[in-house]
Amino acid sequence: MPGVMPARTWRQARARIAAATVVAALVAGCAGAGGGGSGPNTLNVLMVNNPQMIDLQRLTAKHFTRETGIKVNFTVLPENDVRDKISQDFANQAGQYDIATISNYEVPIYAKNQWLRPLDDYVAKDTPFDQKDVLEPLTASLTAEDGRLYAEPFYGESSFLMYRKDVFAEEGLTMPARPTWRQVADLAAAVDGARGDMKGICLRGLPGWGELIAPLTTVVNTMGGTWFDADWTARLTAPEFLRATAFYVGLVREHGQAGAAQSGYAECLNNLTQGRTAMWYDATAAAGSLEAGDSPVKGRIGYVRAPVDRTSESGWLYTWAWGMQKASRNPGNAWKFISWASGQRYEELVGAELGWASVPAGKRASTYRNPAYLRDAAPFAAVTRDAIESADPADPGTQPRPAPGIQFVGIPEFTDLGTRVSREISSAIAGRQSVREALEKSQELAGRVAEEYRK
Repeated sequence: MPGVMPARTWRQARARIAAATVVAALVAGCAGAGGGGSGPNTLNVLMVNNPQMIDLQRLTAKHFTRETGIKVNFTVLPENDVRDKISQDFANQAGQYDIATISNYEVPIYAKNQWLRPLDDYVAKDTPFDQKDVLEPLTASLTAEDGRLYAEPFYGESSFLMYRKDVFAEEGLTMPARPTWRQVADLAAAVDGARGDMKGICLRGLPGWGELIAPLTTVVNTMGGTWFDADWTARLTAPEFLRATAFYVGLVREHGQAGAAQSGYAECLNNLTQGRTAMWYDATAAAGSLEAGDSPVKGRIGYVRAPVDRTSESGWLYTWAWGMQKASRNPGNAWKFISWASGQRYEELVGAELGWASVPAGKRASTYRNPAYLRDAAPFAAVTRDAIESADPADPGTQPRPAPGIQFVGIPEFTDLGTRVSREISSAIAGRQSVREALEKSQELAGRVAEEYRK
């Protein structure tokens, strides 16, 4: 991509910052509680508390353990907490957890720091796993600079807009198949209060680089902004970034959920499920919960591509994936679990026991050829796959940038930077400061990071 930092310079910069990250994480890791160690037939798994993972936890003993004799101890935490604990534990390399849910953000950084065990040899010997069946964007995103594969996806996702079809019909409203953010704002105003205290839209406002910052950054991208330009100049007070953030904050303050500054993925999912909001922009993975057999809104939700402004696409690319800690004492058994949890057999198990709409999809081409899945997931299957395959982490906006990533900037210090910036913007959502004040503080934070890379 024109204007991007040369590969050698980028590798040197990332190695330097990654080294600092290792030291910080090692210090933090000394205070972290662990999984208690693994016996020869026991695995310790650290994972995020998303609904698909909770399903996995319920099914593991009944199926995986019964088949293999391998007991799995799960530690399940909210997203912000699990990220902190994983980084501490993997940096410490004490082997307290054999496996953890990591994402395409962490993989290149963790691989560079030698915190992960490469999976290529396991994949080569496990013919039924069928790596070629995994969607190419996900395999590419979990492959590091050294060309080796370091994680396997549990599910893949992009982002899209979800809305109550029945409420829109009652109000005489039509959702475009490819909406703009301006249209979404108008629709949010029109449907606000359509049923009692139902709000027009739910958007994440909870601090966290993986919470508020994820959807906000896609809005920044499509409205012409970027965190850094190609020569590592911070751009958080640029007109485009300011406009996008003001739009997002204004929309959620005017037509969004109560307590928006403390609402993340889980809260918005609950709001849409319980009929407290008419629209939600977020991860495509949410559709499985909305269309589950016991969902109060099953069959009432419509799904359309991520809203845009100046770009033709704006959906993110993300995967919660299984990474094996390099220090695991049970790598063979760890691969057996990863192969099972990321494989076609597990999808078939979920389909049979929980319903095909609950399958952790978005990762395998075979899923989108499965008639049973396509029948139950018909409302969202095609739009999900299209969004995943059209996402472009190398070029998600309107101008060159120095690091890959759509809803994040693919550099080690974005964990801290994104979280600190999210606190400022969340404060603006709560009305404690203006958007401009939040971004002026954020620009100073981003400027320090940019200065290090320019050096």
